[in-house]
Amino acid sequence: MPPTEIDFSPCITETEVLNNDALVTIYALVFLLSLLGNSLVMLVILYNRVSSSVTDIYLLNLAMADLLFALTLPIWAASKKNGWTFGTPLCKAASLVREVNFYSGILLLACISMDRYLVIVHATRTLIQKRHLVKFICLAIWTLSLILSLPIVLFRKTVHPDHSSPDHSSPVCYEDMGTNTSNWRLVLRFLIHIFGFMLPLLVMLFCYGFTLHTLCKAHMGQKHRAMRVIFAVVLIFLLCWLPYNLALLTDTLMRIGVIQKTCACRQDIDHALEVTEILGFLHSCLNPIIYVFIGQKF
Repeated sequence: MPPTEIDFSPCITETEVLNNDALVTIYALVFLLSLLGNSLVMLVILYNRVSSSVTDIYLLNLAMADLLFALTLPIWAASKKNGWTFGTPLCKAASLVREVNFYSGILLLACISMDRYLVIVHATRTLIQKRHLVKFICLAIWTLSLILSLPIVLFRKTVHPDHSSPDHSSPVCYEDMGTNTSNWRLVLRFLIHIFGFMLPLLVMLFCYGFTLHTLCKAHMGQKHRAMRVIFAVVLIFLLCWLPYNLALLTDTLMRIGVIQKTCACRQDIDHALEVTEILGFLHSCLNPIIYVFIGQKF
């Protein structure tokens, strides 16, 4: 997941929507809540690993991804306050964790939707009977997330913007692809739009659409209760990440010329990216709260 993009155009930058102190406070709260909540989720699932379901294994990996991402939040918070002062190696490492969390989160939710679809709509329990297959699926998701993250991470480095611009005098952790940076960034954007949101979202809509139809038609009360956590997890994911993806898509459309680029439009999109990115960060600490209030096991 790319950070809010920095535009070096001659447009005059207005005051940021959220000042650095507010951002650091939000990052700190998300870090603490995510660290506590996801650690407890992992402990609960591992403690009950003998009776854990396929969904539990997916949720364990989801909590693991959120926990790893939370561990990088103090670094990103410090960079918001003082600029990126940690060097290129840590820039690449923190960016890798951030990107992998972004991809693995939505891919795991897509796999959960497919599992529920097979179990409820087609009464297929092959994956439940062969739980080792689920572990290979999770491994494949982590591998795919790593592959999708590599292009951005390979080009990430500590970038020192033009000091003639007073608004962007601090170093940043950003991708630098030479003279073709803008063109390559658009290619990476389409990877994010397609594999990081649209395809998994279509899978979830298809699977949960048929699953919900089957549940309502069969009046399966117990299945309804079992699905509450899953639906809530997906709903929270969409509420947290859909605004950011829409803002990012709008920014991409402006960069390819579909939307006219003006200073006012540039500033509105930058502000939208800044706010919706924070909303996306909140997702890493919300899932444990869902499990506590809705999940019977938790």
